[in-house]
Amino acid sequence: MSRIIGYKLRRAQLAVFQDFIETVQEMEIRPAEFSVLGLIAENPGQKQTDIASALGIKPANLVNLIDGLERRGIAERRKGGTDKRAHSLYLTRHGVEFVGDMIRKWQAHEERMIERLGGPAERDLFLQMLNRIIDDGSAAGE
Repeated sequence: MSRIIGYKLRRAQLAVFQDFIETVQEMEIRPAEFSVLGLIAENPGQKQTDIASALGIKPANLVNLIDGLERRGIAERRKGGTDKRAHSLYLTRHGVEFVGDMIRKWQAHEERMIERLGGPAERDLFLQMLNRIIDDGSAAGE
């Protein structure tokens, strides 16, 4: 098993997720919620369908996720301008503070992962190799 790429990737993913979960444990946030909140923070007013597409999440699953974030007062839906059926997503005032704290905690997590890889140069090489697997090298320069 030690030479099987898929097995090693899965074990690495579990280790990264475990550290992430421990880092943000008191915030009670899952990795999928983290990703959604990050996208909303970067681009307020995005449509739900755009976020679902960007993250590869089924729209129905995103609806449930957003429902939970709304109940917690972190994010909110607003009706779209011309298309009244479409909902745009925004952080609430509490959500802006929450995401700021979330990002600070994530940065500490990310720094631990970079250290485990051996530093920024090794991180960059690792990401290049992962990009070769993900899209056959077309994003190797990212």
